[in-house]
Amino acid sequence: MLIKQFEYKPLAHFSYAILSEGKVALVDPERDPAQYYAFAEERHAQIVAVFETHPHADFISSHLQIHKETGATIYNSEKTGAGYTHQHFDEGNHFKMGSIAFTALNTPGHSPDSITIVAKTEDETALFTGDTLFIGDVGRPDLREKAGNQTAKRRDLAKAMFQTISTKFKNLPDGAMVYPAHGAGSLCGKGMSADQTSSTLREQRETNWAFKMNEEEAFINQLLDSQPFIPHYFGYNVDLNKTGAPSLRSAVADIPFNLFETEVNGDALVVDTRDEAVYKKAHKRNSINIMAGKEAHKFETWLGAIVKPEEEFSVVVANAAAAHEVLNRIAKIGYESQVKRVITLQEPTGVRSSKLDLEAFKANPEAYTVVDIRNRSETEAGTFFDHALTIPLHELRERSGEIPTDKPIVVHCAGGYRSAAGSSVLETALTQARVYDLGDAVKDFQ
Repeated sequence: MLIKQFEYKPLAHFSYAILSEGKVALVDPERDPAQYYAFAEERHAQIVAVFETHPHADFISSHLQIHKETGATIYNSEKTGAGYTHQHFDEGNHFKMGSIAFTALNTPGHSPDSITIVAKTEDETALFTGDTLFIGDVGRPDLREKAGNQTAKRRDLAKAMFQTISTKFKNLPDGAMVYPAHGAGSLCGKGMSADQTSSTLREQRETNWAFKMNEEEAFINQLLDSQPFIPHYFGYNVDLNKTGAPSLRSAVADIPFNLFETEVNGDALVVDTRDEAVYKKAHKRNSINIMAGKEAHKFETWLGAIVKPEEEFSVVVANAAAAHEVLNRIAKIGYESQVKRVITLQEPTGVRSSKLDLEAFKANPEAYTVVDIRNRSETEAGTFFDHALTIPLHELRERSGEIPTDKPIVVHCAGGYRSAAGSSVLETALTQARVYDLGDAVKDFQ
């Protein structure tokens, strides 16, 4: 069997195409199916199956679009309660494609409805483990307490994960390849390998902490400890993936596009995706600067962490050419339905951000209210300023009222990307205050 791994780096997401005898099966496809179609076309093959290991929280899958456009059957667990045409795929179910025999393992722990897809030929075994087994870690168990038709408590799912790791992979060969849905940088776990995107089951048995813990309570405590924050959009994505998202093309087709706007006001909320230096020179009121110009920018994560699923917003892009890419990135988390319009601005249009006098700040940082917007795990390890208020970026809009405005406010993170967003959040929320972004100058204080 031929296996192709696709990586979407901003969300550290892996999806897969599996080829055998002119037929293709996909596992956990991302929102834009174009790359999977290209894979099939290049090999003169037909896409016949789409496996969903569970309803994902961190991205929108294209399973329903692929089904409608190719006729491929969607396979998932009966426990998912999917609201679209599909075939149940749980333990005891089988599917044959060319020389590959597909079976399922019910592997709850990350979610109650998680399955692992087992693909076997005469001499190969591949495990598509979704968010159950990562390289070096296992999936977090705390995303289903408030999301989806079937909720589950984190401790119950942690216990289920212990049973899954202890029993479900026992009878599989050491040489089986492990192909997870995520790598380092995903919020679906906390300790994935930064070096490997796949592994053998033998290697995971020898190196992954989860296989080494034989005591249930210790396993549960280790799994629940220090998991990353949960963005606003995660529950929304679980529900949308259970229903099935609309076609990407139709979802973004009718979003209005306005070129060279000069009006400063008129939008309740604006997500400005331009580079921070350009944004600070001039931007619309009520703007939040979440940069999307580079692949390294975690735009989707921070958009879904700062903006709630029910909120409408307008989008500012650097130029007309950037509009398509930015809308595709917004659609990765299903937020395209909230976009009122896409805008480019006539330069210079709008409000200018205040520039920090860095030397004055260095001379007397106590004269400023410092807001440290790093994640809780970062600030618990230590702050750069003794008098800093610690409010994580994903909580900043809701907690901006806690910040005193009697002094100028300086916002910082660890490197500059998040502080560009954070300072813009406070500029919008605290209109009577003077807000500064420390940016990458934070390195002078580390």
